[in-house]
Amino acid sequence: MPVVKNAEAREIPWRPGYRNYVLAGEAQGVSVSSSLGVLEQGAGAPLHFHEEVDEVIVVLDGTLDLRIGDEHFTVGKDQTISIPARTPHAFTVVSPEGARFIAFLPRQGAHLATKYIEGDPPAGAALK
Repeated sequence: MPVVKNAEAREIPWRPGYRNYVLAGEAQGVSVSSSLGVLEQGAGAPLHFHEEVDEVIVVLDGTLDLRIGDEHFTVGKDQTISIPARTPHAFTVVSPEGARFIAFLPRQGAHLATKYIEGDPPAGAALK
């Protein structure tokens, strides 16, 4: 199906306080991966990197404390994060209202080649 109503997207178990919904992927007949993240304050992703692919994250609502390499950024609504392949990155939601963002990876299954420097892979990583 080429059109996905975001409110009806399939949820994949991810992390405590971090809900992940598939917006585009195999079921839509595309080779890319796009997901909607809906996170509570304090939720996020531990330090990790994607071996072979870049990642783009568009923040829709809320504020993230972002680490890319050795740099820290405060990223908020209507900002876009570009993360080159093999670049360690992590984030935590700092806004009390939580955060929403859309993440893009250029190919399906790229999350399976993610290496975690801190923490473990998400619960549903193999299901995405």
